[in-house]
Amino acid sequence: MRIGARTKVDDLLEQYPFLLDFLAGLSPRFARLKSPVMRKTIGRVASLNQVAGFGDIPLPELLSRIRSEIKRVTGEDVEADLGPASAEPVEGKEARLEILKDIIRELHKGGDLEIQKKRFAELIMDISPAEISEMEQRLIAEGMPEEEIKRLCDVHVQVFKEALEEQPLPPAAPGHPLHTLTEENRALEKILAEFKALLNMIIPGDGGLTLEKLHDQVLSAIADLSQVDKHYLKKENQLFPVLESKGVSGPSKVMWAIHDDIRLMIKEVRGLLAEGRSVEVVTAGRRLADMMADMIYKEEKVLLPLSVETLDEKDWARVKKGEEEIGYAWVKPGAEWKPAVDIDGLPPLPGYQRPAAALRLDTGELAPEQVNLLLKNLPLDVTFVDETDTVRYFSAGAERIFPRSPGVIGRKVQNCHPPDSVHVVDLILDAFRKGERQAAEFWIQSRGRFIQIRYFALRDEAGRYRGCLEVSQDVSSARGLQGERRLLDWK
Repeated sequence: MRIGARTKVDDLLEQYPFLLDFLAGLSPRFARLKSPVMRKTIGRVASLNQVAGFGDIPLPELLSRIRSEIKRVTGEDVEADLGPASAEPVEGKEARLEILKDIIRELHKGGDLEIQKKRFAELIMDISPAEISEMEQRLIAEGMPEEEIKRLCDVHVQVFKEALEEQPLPPAAPGHPLHTLTEENRALEKILAEFKALLNMIIPGDGGLTLEKLHDQVLSAIADLSQVDKHYLKKENQLFPVLESKGVSGPSKVMWAIHDDIRLMIKEVRGLLAEGRSVEVVTAGRRLADMMADMIYKEEKVLLPLSVETLDEKDWARVKKGEEEIGYAWVKPGAEWKPAVDIDGLPPLPGYQRPAAALRLDTGELAPEQVNLLLKNLPLDVTFVDETDTVRYFSAGAERIFPRSPGVIGRKVQNCHPPDSVHVVDLILDAFRKGERQAAEFWIQSRGRFIQIRYFALRDEAGRYRGCLEVSQDVSSARGLQGERRLLDWK
């Protein structure tokens, strides 16, 4: 057998099975060839030239050692082409994904960024957003913490940056969610440039004088930046669910966590500004600007191209639905794009399991049992009185604030109150019925508790009065809350 740069590892091991243990001893990365998955992926399609790059061993040295081992074990003097070979990318989806995962694992262990960039350039050369997403999903599924993927996100984007630069985002018509998200990014870039210019004007060592002078401008810039929450909410609540329905969950797991980091950073910079801490405002502000700019890059080089590749017209229509409810950051979307499907008539996402005897609601579907569980476990009491002033329902929670008996169901609400308060009940219901009022509110103190009682008029889409909702809640503990609790405390 003649061996050389283009000899397939699978062919070599089929001819000389003992070389598997030998190769495993040459490099920790070669040891992974003992894994059935690695042999079926990299081993099956990779050449010795590519494997040399994978194991960071010069090809001539690898060929020489293999030749010597074959001679030692079998006595066979195989021919070897020891000449240099040019880099050639690994073909095959599974093999590419295994190499990508290995590159990120090495970075996870503290491996040198430049070495991993060189490995990528030699073994992969290009990459699609879908491959990045699938790589992240597989690493998470194999046990790498999502927090660690998030930590490495900036680093592995640097590894793939040159390949990503060659993949421009396709254009979209105004009004299409893709166009709206990218236009919001362009607006954000302008705000970030203005924000960084303000930070550059602050003199950290002047006792806060320039910060005080620029205070209102910096505060206004932070307020502008905080509108990014609408941009992120559209991704989290509209784009991510549709991608997940297609089996793509990597971006949502990683990006959502970074969104939250940016939200906290905005709050931190606002707090530092309020305290007049010049040095910290500049340092934290620049870090915030970099994080937001990096997110724009990840969106437009990974998330949005992946979305274009993955989603169809119905999927984009789902993303579009509800945009106005969340709102828009900095821009008003165009109206040219009209989905070729009925947005309101879209069925549930694939994989959605409709409950038996489902009640179709405005924002979901629930089985009657689920409705009952939901209502009776609310941390408050609710009572529903219909448009004829008849009591139709009350929630039977474990600890009601005011006692109720099933005997009230079907009675006129006026008959369920003492005579001296009936006139107040009539006053509220009459104002609701006439459309003069939409809510009424009371609060009382009873047996050491502070009770809030609210009444709301219920109207259908045509504006017709359909009844009254009474909500009673013990807000004693809420009135005493201070500061924040962001971590679970079950002690």
